[in-house]
Amino acid sequence: MPLEDRYGLPLSTSYDQAASAYREGVDLMLAGWTGTAEMLESAIAADPDFALAYIARARVHAFYQQGDLARQKAALARELVAISGTERERSHVETLALAIEGRGADAIAAMFGHIERWPRDAVVLSLPLGAFGLFAFSGMADHDHARHALCERVAHHYGEDWWFLTMSGWAMTENGDVARGRAVTERGFDLRRANAHAAHAVLHAMFEDGSIEDADRLVDEWIPTYGRAGILHGHILWHQALGALEHGDATRALKIYADVLQPSATQAPPLNVITDSASLLWRLSAYGHAVPKALWAEADATAQKLFPKSGLPFADVHMALFAAATQNREALATRLAMIEQRLADGKLPAGPVVPAICRALSAFADENYAACVRELAPVLTEVVRIGGSHAQRELIEDTFLVALMRSGELPCARSLLDARLHRRPSLRDTRWQAAVA
Repeated sequence: MPLEDRYGLPLSTSYDQAASAYREGVDLMLAGWTGTAEMLESAIAADPDFALAYIARARVHAFYQQGDLARQKAALARELVAISGTERERSHVETLALAIEGRGADAIAAMFGHIERWPRDAVVLSLPLGAFGLFAFSGMADHDHARHALCERVAHHYGEDWWFLTMSGWAMTENGDVARGRAVTERGFDLRRANAHAAHAVLHAMFEDGSIEDADRLVDEWIPTYGRAGILHGHILWHQALGALEHGDATRALKIYADVLQPSATQAPPLNVITDSASLLWRLSAYGHAVPKALWAEADATAQKLFPKSGLPFADVHMALFAAATQNREALATRLAMIEQRLADGKLPAGPVVPAICRALSAFADENYAACVRELAPVLTEVVRIGGSHAQRELIEDTFLVALMRSGELPCARSLLDARLHRRPSLRDTRWQAAVA
C-alpha cells in the first residue's frame, strides 16, 4: 500500500520516516509553526530522491527571500519528480516551482488546473490564499472575492479540516462576511491551537468587528506558546500594537515595536520586516505621536538592503513610506521612476495606483496635504490592487483621512468616517469623528 500525505494523496517514497517527516513538515508549514524547515530537511535526509520534500523546502526558502536556495531546490525537485513521480506530483512540483520563480500568472493558471483534478492538494491550494498569496499579489481588484470563491468551490472536499477552516474563514472575513468568517476561523483554531495562521486570521476578524480587547487578550494568552522564530510571531504582535493605537497608547505600541518588530530584534521574513515596521511607525506619526528619528533611520537602512529595487507593489509602497518619512527624496524619486517605467512597459499588473500612492505619501511627508488628497482621491478604490490584507491597506485610507482633516476638507472626512464606522466601529474612528464634528 503506497504511503500517503495527510489528505490521502499518494507519495512517491518508500520510506516511512520520509513520509512521516514530510506530513509533519507540511502541517507545520500550513500552521506557520516553528520547526518546519528542520522537519522537511529530515524528510530529505530520509529519502534524498523525495521530490515533494524538496519543493516544500524550496517554498520555505522563498518565504524568507532566499531566492537562490529556493530555485536550486525547485530545479532539483523538477528533476527528481520527472524520474519517479506520479502525474499529480509532477503537477504539484511544477505549480510550486512557477510560484517560486515569480511567474505569478503562470502559477495561478497551473494552480487552477491542478486543483480541478486534485482538490485535496492543500499545499497547492495554499498558494493563492492569504494576504501574501498569488491572488493578493496578482494586481487583481477582486482578489478578496477570488479567494473566497475558490474556498467555497472546494469546501466539500475538506470538511472540518483545521487548515482549510482557518484559510476559508479568513477569506470570508476579507471578503466582508466578518461574522461568519470569525466563526469559521475560530472553529479551525479550536481544532489546532498550535496554528499561527489561525491566530492571525482570528485577529483580522477581531480587527474588522472592533473587538480590540478580545484581540489583546488573545495575543497575551496565546503568544507564549509560539516561538520568536515563528514566521508570524512579530506580525501577530504588530496586530496587538494596532490595538494599542486604537486606545491612543503610543508608549505600548513603541514597546512592542522595540521588542519584536525593530529590525535588530525581529526574526521575521524580509517582507514582514519592512511592512510591519514601516506601517506601524507611519501610523504612529500620522496619528500625532512622536517617533524617534533613529527608529526610522534604522528601519530604512535595513529596508534598503532587503528591497533595493522596485518589484513587488506591496513592498514598493512601504519603501515609499520609508523614503517619505526620512525625507529621502532621491530614493523616492528613483523608486518612483522604476515603478513608472514598469507601468509604461506593461509590467505592473496593479496599475497606476502604485505610483499614485507613492506620490501621495511624499506629499503627506512634505505636509502638502492638499496634494496628498488630490493624488489619493481618484485611486482609493484601487488600493486593493497592491495586495496585503484590509488591515494593512487601511494605512492608505488613514493617510487620506488625516490629509483631509489637515487640509480643512472636514465634510469629506466626515463622510469617509461615517462609511468606516458603518463597516467597522473602533475607538480610533470615534476619536477622529469628534475631531471633525
